[in-house]
Amino acid sequence: MIRYSLICDNAHAFEGWFSQSADFDRQVESGFLTCPVCGSAAISKSLMAPSVSTARSKQERQQVAMDVARQETITKLKEMVATIKANAEDVGERFPEEARKIHYGEADARGIMGKASLADVKDLIDEGIEIAPLPVLPDETN
Repeated sequence: MIRYSLICDNAHAFEGWFSQSADFDRQVESGFLTCPVCGSAAISKSLMAPSVSTARSKQERQQVAMDVARQETITKLKEMVATIKANAEDVGERFPEEARKIHYGEADARGIMGKASLADVKDLIDEGIEIAPLPVLPDETN
């Protein structure tokens, strides 16, 4: 893909992406390319700084993209955990007992959360009781 900085005859600047240089020419000639601000079809390329890719800049861009994706993931996880906590009853240490009561129909079905030992977790899973841990997020470990 080729990115061009474009400008219309009314001095509105914008970007355009084209699969090849000839696509820009064809779109301008056909009147298909218009200014997104004023609709003018008198479009030309404007000067733009070249984009030089180096291994380091590529690594930096990848790191920035990974950092952004990581932060978005953490934000979504925080939202998920907040929703679960807002809609679940915290039964604390009674979690294994309450989970069994709900599973076997001895208590009303409802969302619960609490604490369980590793042995209790294994036993609940072996009994076919569906449970899942809440993730511990980075800012919660300090």
